[in-house]
Order: sequence, then C-alpha cells, then structure tokens
Amino acid sequence: MSYEKVAQAKQIIVGTKQTVRALKDGKVHEIVIAEDADVAIIDKVLEAAREANVPVCKVDSMKKLGKACKIDVGAAAVAIIR
Repeated sequence: MSYEKVAQAKQIIVGTKQTVRALKDGKVHEIVIAEDADVAIIDKVLEAAREANVPVCKVDSMKKLGKACKIDVGAAAVAIIR
C-alpha cells in the first residue's frame, strides 16, 4: 500500500508546487497522488510526472496521505525522493 511507502520513505516532498519543482529538478523516484484532490491541481503534477517519466501511484484519501506524511492536514501530492 502506498501509505506505508510514504510513511517509510527516508525523504519526501509534500504539496503540489514543491512536487512539480522536484520533478523538474529530476529528484523524484515516485509520486503519490490522492484521488479525492482537486483535478485542476493534480493535472499539473501528472503532466510533470509524465514529462519526467516518473511512476505515479494513486491513493484514495488526502487526509490519510497527510497522516502518512505526519502532517495534520490533507496532502494532494507527495514526491518520494531518490
């Protein structure tokens, strides 16, 4: 399950803007996206992931993804760093 993958990752970046920036810098190993996030926001991350040829994994809940990142709010996108 991707929640565990995020929780066990040594380095992560939380948030769509930071994730897109990390993708453009070539630092990302994998992306995790919450399916209940706003489509307009997630599209930018998905496009950057396609361009960088980085695998994208989807989870069902922003709230659970935020919890896996050890933050008190939901997370739309998380980048697992190399």
